Amino acid sequence: MTFPRMARLLPVPLTAFALLLGAQAAGAAAAAPAAPGTGWIRLAHFSPNTPAVDVYLYSFDSPGARLVLHHVAYGTVSPYQPVAAGDYSVAMRAAGAAATSPPVLSTSVAVKAGHAYTVAGMGPESGLRLQVMSDELSTPAGQALVRVIQASLKQQVVTVDFGGKLLAGRLSFATVSPYRAVAPGTEAVTATGSGGDATSTVTLAAGTVHTLVILDGAAGLQIVNLEDAAGSGHMPVGAASTGLGGTAPRAPASPAPWLAVIAAGSLLALGALLAMAGALRPRRQPRPGT
Repeated sequence: MTFPRMARLLPVPLTAFALLLGAQAAGAAAAAPAAPGTGWIRLAHFSPNTPAVDVYLYSFDSPGARLVLHHVAYGTVSPYQPVAAGDYSVAMRAAGAAATSPPVLSTSVAVKAGHAYTVAGMGPESGLRLQVMSDELSTPAGQALVRVIQASLKQQVVTVDFGGKLLAGRLSFATVSPYRAVAPGTEAVTATGSGGDATSTVTLAAGTVHTLVILDGAAGLQIVNLEDAAGSGHMPVGAASTGLGGTAPRAPASPAPWLAVIAAGSLLALGALLAMAGALRPRRQPRPGT
């Protein structure tokens, strides 16, 4: 028996009550912290002249894909995916290719509990590779951490500063700078190459970890600020807060409006059933002679 038919056989108030419990469970699951033994992986496409791809995340102990991202274009960064500590592989296929086709690229990732990783397609199309980066989740007291990913092919050597202080000097295309501790504040980030520069105002709060990605935009260099983590004890964030193909993370929606609708529906359904039961109840026939 299929699930839809089973649902039709349930009394309406019971169905609504089951939905109510399901909504409450979903809300609780969304708010629950990550279980012990959990790590995080996010996936990104930072190769400017490589077409869109499909990216697959597999666990070594399971044949099925844990995560599939379709049509991932240059500049796209996924939110972090919580996974159990263990060994994983990331495979990249041409967009629309069959899931059973040989991947264009693949790499392995050993995920440790409490650690986060970025797996990104890096380099030109002719030398495309998957690079695994270990992401920091905590900072020195009172400071922020920031690193730079140089993903501009048009400007192959870039220097990046924050408020006039150097973050990465002469960073080559498809390379990543080490994290640097900086004083928190809101300052201009400037990326300078031989053919031009770009400036973006960035806020680095104390206790936060950031990755600045330098991209080729339609009108020159563009800077994307990824907030990787927002203090110890918080799950990583990880996706771009701007456009440029990033998939910005969204806070889980509150279930309260749905709970109110479901509760109201339950009361209406119960009232309808009671009215129906009253209409169908056999009426006493009058006795002869009365």
